[in-house]
Amino acid sequence: MRLVVDLTRCQGYAQCAFLAPDVFTMHGEEALLYDPNPDDAQWDRVRRAAAACPVQAILVDQTEIPATAQEGTHVR
Repeated sequence: MRLVVDLTRCQGYAQCAFLAPDVFTMHGEEALLYDPNPDDAQWDRVRRAAAACPVQAILVDQTEIPATAQEGTHVR
């Protein structure tokens, strides 16, 4: 998984830092720091953080969905 945050769009609401604190952190009141290549164990938290962003500044490039995230899906 790879992340890209549009920092010109980010308004510092910090929802991402609340939902995925191992990936996103606020530096000061408005500067967002993030790990562009979080490990697969963070996938669910990152997906929720991206969905919760009020300005949709987080883009998630998921070339492969981790097996743990695929539970409950059936492929034929």
